[in-house]
Amino acid sequence: MKYHPFEPSHIYHLYNRGNNKENIFKTIGNYSYFLLLVKKYLIPICDIYSYCLLPNHFHFIIKIKDINELPENIKTGTSKIHQPFSNLFNAYTKAINKEHNRTGSLFQEHLKRIKINNEEYLRNLIVYVNTNPTHHSNSNYENYKYSSYKSLLSEKPTLLKRIKVLDLFEDVENFVYVHKIKKDSIDNLKEFILEN
Repeated sequence: MKYHPFEPSHIYHLYNRGNNKENIFKTIGNYSYFLLLVKKYLIPICDIYSYCLLPNHFHFIIKIKDINELPENIKTGTSKIHQPFSNLFNAYTKAINKEHNRTGSLFQEHLKRIKINNEEYLRNLIVYVNTNPTHHSNSNYENYKYSSYKSLLSEKPTLLKRIKVLDLFEDVENFVYVHKIKKDSIDNLKEFILEN
């Protein structure tokens, strides 16, 4: 699959999983460290709408910043927009390899990304990403620690684009309602789904 280059002012769904489906988050500390690297490498170049980290894969919904908001090295072309993503995954892989005495790639070869051009699709993806723990790890998405759901509902400071996300759903109550309805719809279809 050919991946188009990241473009300023565009929204993307990013996802990847462990090489050979192995876990990429092996300890609780790994989740926190990954999010620290996200803050270091991605916040300067993009806005984060939603995310979910699960033991063997992750999802992010991000918007690349407008060209005038990007770091100078990207604006001038001395560095490409994809470089911070590469730096993030390389730094994380090196740390995990050292911590767990392993070698080689941790992630599947390419970061998968889908450009989002439709607001309805964006809303559905936000719900999908936030409820992902319920689909994969038998954890209730409402209480899952390594996703954006609780932060989007909180009043505590966050680096997420909380107001933009909640505006997509009109208000907090509708945000919660849509998540519950979509999750219940998926639960009702489980007997017809062949996935584990």
